[in-house]
Amino acid sequence: MLINKDEIAKMVMSGEITDSDSLNAVLRGIIKNVVETAMKTELTGFLGYEKNKSPEADNGNRRNGFTKKEVSSKFGPIELDVPRDRNAEFLPQIVKKRQKHFDGFEDLILSMYSKGMSTRDIQDHIKDIYNYEISAESISRITNAVIESASEWQNRPLKPIYSIIFMDALFLKMRMDGRVRNVAAHMMIGITITGEKECIGIWLSQNESSKVWLGILNELKNRGVNDILIFAVDGLTGFPEAIRAAYPDSDVQRCIVHQIRNSLSQMSWKDRKPAAQSLRSIYTAPTEEAALLAFDSFENEWGKRYPQVVSSWKRNWAELSTFFRYPDEIRRLIYTTNPIESLNSRVRKTIKGKNVFPTEASIFKILYLAVQEAEKHWTMKVKEWPQIIAQLSIYYEEKLQKYLP
Repeated sequence: MLINKDEIAKMVMSGEITDSDSLNAVLRGIIKNVVETAMKTELTGFLGYEKNKSPEADNGNRRNGFTKKEVSSKFGPIELDVPRDRNAEFLPQIVKKRQKHFDGFEDLILSMYSKGMSTRDIQDHIKDIYNYEISAESISRITNAVIESASEWQNRPLKPIYSIIFMDALFLKMRMDGRVRNVAAHMMIGITITGEKECIGIWLSQNESSKVWLGILNELKNRGVNDILIFAVDGLTGFPEAIRAAYPDSDVQRCIVHQIRNSLSQMSWKDRKPAAQSLRSIYTAPTEEAALLAFDSFENEWGKRYPQVVSSWKRNWAELSTFFRYPDEIRRLIYTTNPIESLNSRVRKTIKGKNVFPTEASIFKILYLAVQEAEKHWTMKVKEWPQIIAQLSIYYEEKLQKYLP
C-alpha cells in the first residue's frame, strides 16, 4: 500500500478519509502492511529459502499458513496475520510472541531520525529492509508527533538540588526572512545527588550571552531547582556573574581545557608544546599554592612574549582555581566541561549533513530526539560516586542534609 499526497487526496475526495477515525484506519492499514511484510521477510530468513522455492537442505520445516493476532497501537487495534512454520519454531521479532501492544514502527522511524537520518534515508532504509514504500508525509507526521512529548519534557518539574551542572551552547543555522542566520542551542547536563546524569533542557536563542543564561537559570528556579552545588562552564564572558545572580551560594569552575586551548591559540606554533608543558604544571599541582608558584614560573618564562595569555589567567583565576578545593575524584569531574561537550559532539553527528534548518521547531525536534538517544546510554552512575558524594556531604553539609536520606 503506497501512501503519498495524491493517494491521500483521492481518499479524501472519495470519502474514505473524512475524520480522525477514518484517518487512523488508514494509518492502521499502513502499519499492518509493513509489519506483515517484515514478518514474512523474517520467516524467509529463518527458513533459509524464498516462498515458492525449494530449500537447499530439506529439514522438513515449511511455511504453514498464518495465525490471527490483534495488537493495540496509538491508532487503535490492528489485526495481524502472523506467518507460521510447520515446526512452530519461528519467533517473529518485530512483534514478539505474547506482545499485545505495537509501537515499534513509529519508534523505529524516530530512532533513525534521532540518529541523523534524513527523510529520504529513512524511506530508502525501510524500502531496503521491509520492501515497503512510506511517504515523506508519513515520516514527518510520525516525527512531528514527538513535539508534544518534547514540550512536556522541556517544562517538566526538576529536582530540588543538583550536585553539578555543566553548561554550554552549540550553534546551528536556520533560514529566517530569506537569510541564513546562526541559532544558539543552549544545553545543560545535571548530575543528581545520587550520581545519575540528566539533560536538564534545550533552549534556543539568536546568540549565546550571559543575559540568556541568566534567563535560563531563573527558569530552573521556577521549575523547582533550589540548590546547585557546583557549576562547570566554558569561558563565556559574564557567565560567573549570571550564575551568582541566580545561585549566589554555588561554586563556579571555569573549564581548564577551554582556557588552555584559548591560551595556546594565541601562541606561535613552535612555542605551543613547551608552553603546554608549563601550563600542565599549573592545573596538575596538588594545591592552589603550588599552582600559583607554577603560574609564577609560567609568567616569568612566557609573560613578556604573551602578556595577553598571562593576563587572561590572572583575570579568571578565581573560577579557574575552584577545583583545587576538592579531592581528586571531584577535581577530575569538574575541571572540564567534557560531559556537555560529549553530548554536543553526539548532537553534531546527528545533524551532520543538515546544513540549514527551516524553523526553530525543526531544530528543537531533532535536538530533543538526539538527547533522548544519548540518554539511553546514561545507565551508570558517575564513576566513584560514593566517594564523591561523601566528600560533597562534608563541603556542603548544610545544603545536602535537607535532601540526603
